[in-house]
Amino acid sequence: MNLLLVGATGLVGRHVLDLALADPRVASVVAPARRELPSHPKLVSPRVDFDRLDADAAWWQADAVICTLGTTMRIAGSEAAFRRVDHDYPLAVARLARRQGTPAYVLNSAIGADAGSRIFYNRVKGELERDLAAEGFASLTFVRPGIIGGDRDEFRLGERLLHAGLALAAPLLPRRWRPNPAARIAEALLEAALGRQPGTHIVASDQLV
Repeated sequence: MNLLLVGATGLVGRHVLDLALADPRVASVVAPARRELPSHPKLVSPRVDFDRLDADAAWWQADAVICTLGTTMRIAGSEAAFRRVDHDYPLAVARLARRQGTPAYVLNSAIGADAGSRIFYNRVKGELERDLAAEGFASLTFVRPGIIGGDRDEFRLGERLLHAGLALAAPLLPRRWRPNPAARIAEALLEAALGRQPGTHIVASDQLV
């Protein structure tokens, strides 16, 4: 398989990249990113500006796309900036890949994704899922984690406190509300890309515990 991975520098994306490079079923990985990635014989990592993507790049053609792009309101600074990263960039990648014949797209989405939600975060995630479904991929998978467990590059105090509390309470919580390890989410994303099952599929948070 030839895999296109966007978001490889983030928490979940780093795990996907490591798994893909170690997996003999994956022949090559193209991971366009804003900053340089460590070299590897199976990895091509073009430097890109997601606001000015090269529509003619040959590497848009792949067997599957995995998208783990995402930010937070604190980092983005505004709703418009958040939407650009969490909706516009993943959709732009999908359209360019689909134009080149890529048949499968796997998205790291979120629990509660709903285009009709009153919660801005959930609404943006749901709108992205809705818009991706209109692109005509033969195989489309939405992986919907809840709280993601793992060490991020940036410090998120609120998220760490919430994760710590949920971890302590995990045995008492329904499975869908338990923290989801980043490595487990990455496994689900990669397996969906490798399997490329026809149709649209959802991997819920209770499957990622």
